[in-house]
Amino acid sequence: MTAPAVWVDVHAHAGRCFLAGLDGAAPLAGALGSADVPRALLEAREAGMAAVTLATVGDLGVLAPHPDKGLYASRAFAPGEARAGHQRQLDGISRAIDALGAPLAMAAADIERAAAQAQTAVLLTCEGGDFLDGDLAALADARARGVSSLTLVHYRVNEIGDVQTEDPVHGGLSAFGREVVTECNRLGMIVDCAHATFETTIAALERSADPIMISHSHLDHAGRHHPRLLSTAHARAVASAGGLIGAWPSGVTSTGLGDFVDEIVRLADLVGIDHVAIGTDLDANYRPVLASYADYALLPEMLARRGLGAGETAKVLGGNFLRLFRAVAG
Repeated sequence: MTAPAVWVDVHAHAGRCFLAGLDGAAPLAGALGSADVPRALLEAREAGMAAVTLATVGDLGVLAPHPDKGLYASRAFAPGEARAGHQRQLDGISRAIDALGAPLAMAAADIERAAAQAQTAVLLTCEGGDFLDGDLAALADARARGVSSLTLVHYRVNEIGDVQTEDPVHGGLSAFGREVVTECNRLGMIVDCAHATFETTIAALERSADPIMISHSHLDHAGRHHPRLLSTAHARAVASAGGLIGAWPSGVTSTGLGDFVDEIVRLADLVGIDHVAIGTDLDANYRPVLASYADYALLPEMLARRGLGAGETAKVLGGNFLRLFRAVAG
């Protein structure tokens, strides 16, 4: 019997999960609508996803649109605000997945089990360590609640490190940021350097005993540069340390799903097929060219047309992440 395909989305906000638990009268709910995690997980299961990510947003409460940067931190957090927002999101997401009976993936075997049983497991992650507020104990609390990875930074320059879309403050990874990386290693959590500057990523690589991930980004283009994209040196550094880059189906690099598939192949040609995954950024992406998990299910045939064999496609769509997750979390 052929083993079931193990497709994993390594970064997403499926069902606008960061709005879970938010009062319907809140301005964010009015602007973005309410969370709909059940709908997102149903669509994921119908598409054949073995695991999808539900990511909280650490700096959500202070973000605002910017004409050039996209998003930025428009103000400072009030005391305790970042932690409270984090807890609200975790509580709301946890209630949603508990009500659905969706399995939570704490290790690689949980994803493999979900695939074998035709279920979709949830990878609970935090995008931005703003909620730590200088306290490593909060990271252990998050892991105990099922969080499997931490994106160190997002759009706000927090206490951990510098971000791609703002001027540097720490010169890379801060002293506290180095402690965070070590604690992630101890807890079996993946260190995610999406949104982090090259200098922050290099410092994280030097500090981490485990391979790291950039969950959603892509290679830069000379003719359409964007600070969220990666230089060849940036991408190669992560791959050469055994890490993984999640190809990002954003309008920053692509105008359609075909363009995105070309970008996947371009990335694989540079860093090697073993170091590429898919991070859709679903339901929070900028001009997404992959808008649903039904689109994800189109990727195998499209990648085959670009010359990838079935084994190579299986690696990109989930196998590579499974290997990384097993190395970090067991």
